[in-house]
Amino acid sequence: MLLNLPAAVKSRSCQKLIGGLLPLLLFACGSPNVGNGNSQQNGQETLKILSWQAPTILNPHLATGFKDAEASRIALEPLASFDHEGNLIPFLAAEIPSVENGGVATDGLSVTWKLKPDVLWSDGQPFSAEDVAFTYKFLSDPKTGATSTGTYEAIAKVEALDKNTVKVTFKEPNPAWFLPFVGSEGMILPQHIYKDFVGEKARQAPANLLPIGTGPYRVTSFKPGDVVLYEVNPHYRDRENVGFQQVEIKGGGDATSAARAVLQTGDADFALNLQVEDNILQSLAQGGKGEIVADLGSLSERVIFNLSDPDPARTNGDRSSVKFPHPFLQDPLVRKAITLGIDRDLIAKQLYGVTGQPTANVLLLPQQYASQNTSFQFNPTEAQQLLDQAGWKDSNGNGIRDKDGIELQMVFQTSVNPLRQKTQQVIKQTLQAIGVGVELKSIDPSVFFSGDPANPDTLERFQGDLSMFTTGNTNPDPSKYMQTFTCEAIPTAENQWSGDNYGRYCSEEYDQLWQTAVAELDPEKRQQSFIQMNDLLVDDYILVPLVHRASVVGVGDRLDGVQLTPWDRPTWNIKDWKPKAK
Repeated sequence: MLLNLPAAVKSRSCQKLIGGLLPLLLFACGSPNVGNGNSQQNGQETLKILSWQAPTILNPHLATGFKDAEASRIALEPLASFDHEGNLIPFLAAEIPSVENGGVATDGLSVTWKLKPDVLWSDGQPFSAEDVAFTYKFLSDPKTGATSTGTYEAIAKVEALDKNTVKVTFKEPNPAWFLPFVGSEGMILPQHIYKDFVGEKARQAPANLLPIGTGPYRVTSFKPGDVVLYEVNPHYRDRENVGFQQVEIKGGGDATSAARAVLQTGDADFALNLQVEDNILQSLAQGGKGEIVADLGSLSERVIFNLSDPDPARTNGDRSSVKFPHPFLQDPLVRKAITLGIDRDLIAKQLYGVTGQPTANVLLLPQQYASQNTSFQFNPTEAQQLLDQAGWKDSNGNGIRDKDGIELQMVFQTSVNPLRQKTQQVIKQTLQAIGVGVELKSIDPSVFFSGDPANPDTLERFQGDLSMFTTGNTNPDPSKYMQTFTCEAIPTAENQWSGDNYGRYCSEEYDQLWQTAVAELDPEKRQQSFIQMNDLLVDDYILVPLVHRASVVGVGDRLDGVQLTPWDRPTWNIKDWKPKAK
């Protein structure tokens, strides 16, 4: 049976997390909504946002990190998005398609979207269904190297039936008809601006830095890695109700200083991605200038294994290529030993506290997809036994195991962030205790998450052995997220390092499960396929899920209307943000 809408999603953000929390630390339950809705417009105000992981590009289809999508989302819009409960909310769409209104085909092969009439781009040009069809053309060209292609691979064609009607036809019946052009990966690009920048020229488009959008604000200036400035979009369809005259996103610094600027000094109104150690966060929450909002959604901090060899000496400089398997991380016994040597409970309790829980799963939400078959443990004794069994011994007495002239020595990389650096230290200490050498590497987040194919320190290039970061599914359907572990999603020089399968995992069994899930219309069978995919990744030790991480933001006491959803970026409803009534 074809569902008209995705199943409603209930967040677990308030389970076992609120007890003992300081009064000023607000945890979002149900639909996180900050402020009482009693707001007034003040056209002279500037909304000040801190994004310490500064954005580097404002085309979300070419972006790697959430930081870029958060900044893009202020100027660009999708056809629709998901609220906290997983309900579809129209943006550029006039209505949400359904079987009843004729929008969703009963055979599951197409969906037809009706668009809002008379919408204008921020340069005054008319928006139409042709722009939607063009956006598909742009991101589906392999030479574009779009990071959002996985959401669109089920599509056979996109047609503009008239200026306000667009039809998406799928290659086969698609239960996830609601994914393309929806949410942070569904933002529409203007054809008249990008028509000469499809394929190899995609990254040369000036609009990647100064986007033309249909959203409530338009970009006036952008210094990548530093500052984005916006003003009210004079052509926005509801500009009379836009809450601020200007918006500023300031990058740089660190998460702690961003939290302090909102919670203690009041120098900023909103701070993104507050990865701050628990005891510091609770102290800052007493500052009296704002509050912390945390939503335990779909994101997990994880450590991934590089299954390809990052050593330039062994690969003739062709680092992290599938042509050169990793000399020891290809061995599941070694991966299992490393997994058993990581203390997830310690990391979650001492570092994350109320903003995270230890987890064994890759797929966390919606709840019906969360596997009950997995578990985790910290067992250094068993880890050492597994390494002995795999033939890794400390033959030279330097404290690091070796085999066939190769040391069990790894480079462990992540982005610069105090919480991540402390997590690295904990993992290094416990792994060294079982004879695994660990060299820590911290990379500026503006580089690590940049997606720049020319930079060797990006997440995609992965020129280390272990890498730590956070991600998860960005909508209630996990198809696109779970596709990131398929063989075709591996970043390579040939695809301009644009894939999301950073660890270079490739399994025919996994790929078949994914193909089965995305074509299955029966919800229960589909659920089982996704759970099997999760279990395969966990049981084969392809990565180490560490912490089910809350999305944590700081909201100043003069800001009203912020709502968090697990299925879009925190800025998704910025059109509703207002200064609080005084």
